[in-house]
Amino acid sequence: MKSKTKNLYLVLFAMFALGLASCSSDDDFPSDDDGGENPEELDPSNWQGTIEENLTLDATETYQLSGVISVEAGATLTIPAGTQIVADTDDDDDSSTNVYIVVQQGAMIDIQGTSSAPVVMSAASGNSGSWGGLIIAGNAVTTEGPNSVAEVGGIVYGGSNAEDNSGSINYLVIEDAGAQINSESQFNGLSLYAVGSATTINNVAINNGADDGVEFFGGSVSATNLYLENNEDDAVDWTEGWDGGVENVYVLHTIENFSTAIEADGQNNNPTITNFTAVSTTGGIALQFKALSGATITGLSLSGYDTTVDITESGRTDLSGIQIEGEDADASLDYNTEATVDAAMFDWVGNRADVAVLPGTIDNDLSLNASTMYVINGVVSVENGATLTIPAGTHITARTDEDTDGTSVYIVVQRDAMIDIQGTADDPVIMNSTSGSAGSWGGLVIAGNAVSTDGVDLTAEVGGIVYGGDEPTDNSGSISYLILSDAGASINSESQYNGLSLYTVGSETTIDNVAILNGADDGVEFFGGSVFATNLYLENNEDDAVDWTEGWDGGVENVYVSHTIENFSTAIEADGPNSMPTITNFTAVSTTGGIALQFKKQSGAVIEGLSLSGYETIIDLTETGRVLTAADITIEGEIADVDASYDTEATVDVAIFDWVM
Repeated sequence: MKSKTKNLYLVLFAMFALGLASCSSDDDFPSDDDGGENPEELDPSNWQGTIEENLTLDATETYQLSGVISVEAGATLTIPAGTQIVADTDDDDDSSTNVYIVVQQGAMIDIQGTSSAPVVMSAASGNSGSWGGLIIAGNAVTTEGPNSVAEVGGIVYGGSNAEDNSGSINYLVIEDAGAQINSESQFNGLSLYAVGSATTINNVAINNGADDGVEFFGGSVSATNLYLENNEDDAVDWTEGWDGGVENVYVLHTIENFSTAIEADGQNNNPTITNFTAVSTTGGIALQFKALSGATITGLSLSGYDTTVDITESGRTDLSGIQIEGEDADASLDYNTEATVDAAMFDWVGNRADVAVLPGTIDNDLSLNASTMYVINGVVSVENGATLTIPAGTHITARTDEDTDGTSVYIVVQRDAMIDIQGTADDPVIMNSTSGSAGSWGGLVIAGNAVSTDGVDLTAEVGGIVYGGDEPTDNSGSISYLILSDAGASINSESQYNGLSLYTVGSETTIDNVAILNGADDGVEFFGGSVFATNLYLENNEDDAVDWTEGWDGGVENVYVSHTIENFSTAIEADGPNSMPTITNFTAVSTTGGIALQFKKQSGAVIEGLSLSGYETIIDLTETGRVLTAADITIEGEIADVDASYDTEATVDVAIFDWVM
């Protein structure tokens, strides 16, 4: 009787399990009904060992991966949405190479993450290379032949079934992988050994890896929606005749010396790369093809790389095996097109860096996003008819280092273009350089259609920029609460960039609350024009704080100048014909002496509210024999007195620039 009852229960249980399986959305995965619990592998505090029977993890547990998990042939490992797997390795030993998950030939994995609850695999240390990541071995084809042995773990892979199925991955985050065995052998974030085309891989993020993000060793598997950030070798790598594809890939590189988006090696079986956007803030190589490898690439967008297409095979001239947008690859092209993959589609990835490279040419209206860190790698030119809008709190960084020519990195607003900088006292817009060195980039340049005494359609001393017209009221936009640092790149002894260079900018342009710091040349220089600027803070700019020439007839109001660097301390330099600009409330303080006000040729100004402290020379007239009159330099309503100190109480309270500090 007991035996019959037991058998009845077993039949009912089997029928119940079969019903569950029939309701499943994926009939490829057997139900977890064959009774094997593998208790030693279910211990989440010490998760390691061999899985020989179907096993479903518990999303409410955090699995501490302390060794190798090997899913054996015939078994399926199911990982439900929201499951956390944490590799527990010691940075002081070699345990990182002995901690990974491998799905063997004939086994399957079913990762069931969702956008709101992805599966996350990471290391407890948070350090790149702390563990070996996820490895899948299949029975598809590799040019190495069947039953090959992987470079890691002695894993056997390869067969003859191009449509082999190793399971399904959806919404998976892999972090901190890429453990190093030696200089020739490394783990990756996701290693795919001869994985077949029936395997589905969709929505995977691989970040902070010490080697490749994903590497395909032969096989025919394809993957869609990949996000790869700061993997220290290659983002996407393939070899051994992989003939699958990837679609919708976003690569981000922000670590120095680690920035290859694609490395292809071995025989070319023409994998397809569709919609591939790669962004680097550190240069590097975008696409590298070794041996005779190749691909068909459509929807390519590259930004910030020093080398776009690198061919390593000596003498290789036939690039027909590398097709980009339907043409043979061209190493002379930068492929710097509009992004073909929107990084926002990966907002489901926690702690994802939000970084973008500003395009070299902005010929349509562009509004930036304050939550994104923007990088410029070269000239950013806002073209005729376009407006660049920069909201409060936006940070723009010029990528510069000792090997970078700072004169080729700057932002220019061309004639008939506009800029709209919308900073606030609480959230100013910041523009600086990665190096933090004075003169490491060219700053912000604006060209207008106002008047210059040098004529019209002039060419600037920097960048070949055209400026000058006959519209004193020309409007180039608005600047409010901007901090500019580290600019002033030098072309030669006669030509330099400044923090803010204003070429015939008109009076309808508004400039208010601008701080210019740590520049290698002038803080702000006016080349003609009629623009006014108010509330300027200028600290340690190594030539002049305020400079003008070419008959500028605008003005500045509420200016505070601070000089604390030896041999660099001129508060005002004026040059050229005198159009009597107005200087209202100007306080300059030097701890290193220097010249306060320098007037060259017949230049002059109307100055009210002047306070100078600590300068050795107050007024310097470079024109021999020049006699001052009320028509050229007046200070406080009187003809300037070269013997006066003008050491009065500050007319500008430095506290109004607390927003800079």
